[in-house]
Amino acid sequence: MKNRWDEDRLAEIGDDEIALRVFTSNLLGEEENLVLHGGGNTSVKGEMKTIFGNNIKVLFIKGSGWDLRNINAAGFPPVQLDYLLRLGELETLSDLEMMRQLRLALLDPKGPTPSVEAILHALIPHRYVDHSHADSIVTISNTPNGQELLKEIYGDEVLILPYIMPGFMLARQVAEATKLADWSALKGIVLLHHGIFTFHEDAKISYDNMIELVVKAEDFVASRIDSGSVIRALYSVTDNDCLQLAALRKSAGELFGNPVLVRLDNSELAAGFASLPNVSDLATRGPLTPDHTIYAKAFAAIFDKDPAAELGDFEKAYQEYYAEHAKDGHQCLDLMPRYGVWNNKGMVYFAGNRKRLEIVEDITQHTVLAIQHGEALGGWKALPRAELFDVEYWELEQAKLRINTNRDEFEGKVAVVTGAASGIGKACVQEFLARGAAVIALDIDTQLINQFSDGNVLAIKCDVTNVDSVGSSLKKGVQYFGGIDILVSNAGHFPDSQKIEKMDDNSWEKSLELNLSSHMRVMRAYLPFLRLGFDPAVVIVASKNVPAPGPGAAAYSSAKAGLTQLARVAALELGASGIRVNAVHPNAVYDTAIWTEEVLAERAEHYGLSIEDYKTANVLKTEVRSADVAKAVALFAGGSLAKTTGSQLPVDGGNTRVI
Repeated sequence: MKNRWDEDRLAEIGDDEIALRVFTSNLLGEEENLVLHGGGNTSVKGEMKTIFGNNIKVLFIKGSGWDLRNINAAGFPPVQLDYLLRLGELETLSDLEMMRQLRLALLDPKGPTPSVEAILHALIPHRYVDHSHADSIVTISNTPNGQELLKEIYGDEVLILPYIMPGFMLARQVAEATKLADWSALKGIVLLHHGIFTFHEDAKISYDNMIELVVKAEDFVASRIDSGSVIRALYSVTDNDCLQLAALRKSAGELFGNPVLVRLDNSELAAGFASLPNVSDLATRGPLTPDHTIYAKAFAAIFDKDPAAELGDFEKAYQEYYAEHAKDGHQCLDLMPRYGVWNNKGMVYFAGNRKRLEIVEDITQHTVLAIQHGEALGGWKALPRAELFDVEYWELEQAKLRINTNRDEFEGKVAVVTGAASGIGKACVQEFLARGAAVIALDIDTQLINQFSDGNVLAIKCDVTNVDSVGSSLKKGVQYFGGIDILVSNAGHFPDSQKIEKMDDNSWEKSLELNLSSHMRVMRAYLPFLRLGFDPAVVIVASKNVPAPGPGAAAYSSAKAGLTQLARVAALELGASGIRVNAVHPNAVYDTAIWTEEVLAERAEHYGLSIEDYKTANVLKTEVRSADVAKAVALFAGGSLAKTTGSQLPVDGGNTRVI
């Protein structure tokens, strides 16, 4: 780990102590081996002037929900320091009451709730306090003789304390342990299985101490393990793996109670870990730090030949774990694992949405590495399950279950959109994202990769007229998100106008290939996965030319008419599988790539109209945009029309010939 202190960045801050606190917090947050997804916390003690003109002592501490990587000044709510110190003198304080008191001590009523460790930060008699969950330190402590090893590394410069739950009890433990401590001689405090605190009157020294102490732990680990301690292996995902993954996702969603995302990680690290002969034991001993149970549960699922069926083994094990440790007032969480080992293949991650999925993925990847390091240091030994349960079922987390949280319409669902780089396809991607879906965006245009910055989009270059390209994109998408629920078959092209007597064979065949045959091939490839989807739906983007063709458009109109017939037959064939198939017929959608300003002006002039009148030449006298079509597509894909299949919907502002 390198020291990221940067005097050039520091020079931009000036004398603002909160800006300095933000700067050093961001430095810590940039190191994933220190903190992951909101882990760790930092603070600075200072003063504030009240409305009455007097100064009061204040603790500016990281607010709950903020991440050190990108925290800013708003993430450090001011809390009355004296109030916190008085709270620290109490003999007992429940966590719920503690959080209530922290809100009462808050000097900004609009500020975020102070960190659960605010009292501990107040009790440490230094201006700056930094806290991280450093992988190397927690790894060492997760061994049978971890405390002795840490003492060997740090001597007397670090106070080493046994694990205790975060919050008031931890603050009391530190207060008792440091009553006679010489704070000037201490560089830090290590909490076994939890992390490390450093502190100083100077922000740079506190930060430097953190990096120095973590590097010492890293160097110690490196000196005690050899190159073979971490196993790496290669595994190529097969088509059958993808089908099994989709089946696993469906079963997992039933345990979760909603659609979920699932990811198969076959990286060298994940596949290597999954190849270990004792991986079933290692993966179920416990997490890197108890805090991770809130995101990833206390242990992994184990999969082998039939993951969907083997999910029942985890369900049973989790029910037994809950029954053994639950107390009055506990509410059992869902029975879906958050990560699992698929023997000899890799790791599998589960979550209700993409953000949570990637948190689980990051936590698990760090844990997999730490477990193997821990084994090399003498054996991986996480906390007992009773203590892991206490964190997973912490009353502060249980309280969140009683808050009614609304899910987006398509949260946990996966939509595939072909022709996604522009026009209607791009609008469909954006519409599904706005409604909470994960989206696999396909297009032959290489610009597709740069079209979407949203992490919920997996953009894949794909030629839908090529069977191998379709199959490859399908495999990537399913491995990444776990399955398919919605297929928007949109890719198409409007060829140059040609009358039948002068029809060019190539133009005719090209139109049939892209506007008809490719849709059949895409649907054929995706149907086995749609059958394993949640409320599966197919939406075909056809054309007004189906009910109302025009001269010179035989190649396009015939292909789109055939596509509509394909949709009708598919609705008949797939209804028994619960797959709905519907079609939309857009017309005069001018915000697409083919309708440049020049083309619009030319067509408007041809009809003797202004551009505006040409764009609104329909019954409703309104312009039809790609976004309007996308809303119709989402309507067919969602629950509002759950009883509708085989339907065709015009999106054209009202066309007299269609009507």
